[in-house]
Amino acid sequence: MIYRGRFAPSPTGPLHFGSLVAAVGSYLQAKSMGGQWLIRIEDLDTPRCVAGAADAILHALESLGFEWDDSVLYQSTRNAAYAAALEQLRSLNLCYPCSCSRSELLAADPASDGEEIRYPGWCRNGPRKDQGEHAWRFKVPVRPVQFHDVIHGALHVDLSESIGDFVIKRRDGLFAYQLAVVVDDAAQGITEVVRGVDLLLNTPRQIVLQQMLHLPTPGYVHLPLVKDAQGRKLSKSDSAPDVSCHLSGQAASQLLWHALDFLRQSPPLELKDAALPDIWKWSIRNWQLQTLIYSRSTWA
Repeated sequence: MIYRGRFAPSPTGPLHFGSLVAAVGSYLQAKSMGGQWLIRIEDLDTPRCVAGAADAILHALESLGFEWDDSVLYQSTRNAAYAAALEQLRSLNLCYPCSCSRSELLAADPASDGEEIRYPGWCRNGPRKDQGEHAWRFKVPVRPVQFHDVIHGALHVDLSESIGDFVIKRRDGLFAYQLAVVVDDAAQGITEVVRGVDLLLNTPRQIVLQQMLHLPTPGYVHLPLVKDAQGRKLSKSDSAPDVSCHLSGQAASQLLWHALDFLRQSPPLELKDAALPDIWKWSIRNWQLQTLIYSRSTWA
């Protein structure tokens, strides 16, 4: 089986250094194995998408020497595939309509951080409110999800205890990330997902959906996050600096060198002044994921 990896940015802003690190890690993992590397633009959450951001991200990647092996897949064109997956889950009685609002859930769980709110199952036997739009929730099985991450090792997550039934189609009619990414990884034949460790807790949700939809489960690698001076991960929502001013000449080489250095690849200093093709050749030839495994205790 040929290796197929992917980079899947959301066009909610320009490419920043944290996203670049994820792109570099996924690219080198694929190319070092003689595999293919794909790009998927996750523009499903249309209210958060920024006009022109997708093109800007693709331009930045191309300017830095990334080469992808297939046409770019846009999630906004894939609603029919997501609807078919939802209908499959409905036919198996594995999901249900839910009328609960986020504000109601926050009020019921004031101790939550607002990011992960455990759903108490209020609508499992039918929506509490008949009027208004309903979300669709996946029925989480009462058993732990077990999986192996290349860097983090064996993991066991009991979704019924940690998050409960989760949304796969939102009240506003948009399909949720968890369902879309599972359908698209299968459609693109992804054999391994390399992404930031901030998405690690999404993995058991995606694996249980893969199992119920009879889709293959890829391997997983979760890379360290780039953080700002306050210890927060770089994100578009917090206006992380755009890398677009470092896309040519020596600035581009230095940007790529710093991404390799962040990934513990020990790039030689002279590589900072090298041409981009030469940096990529060195990087693919010398890519060592093991260095991240050995150093995990310093960044996890």
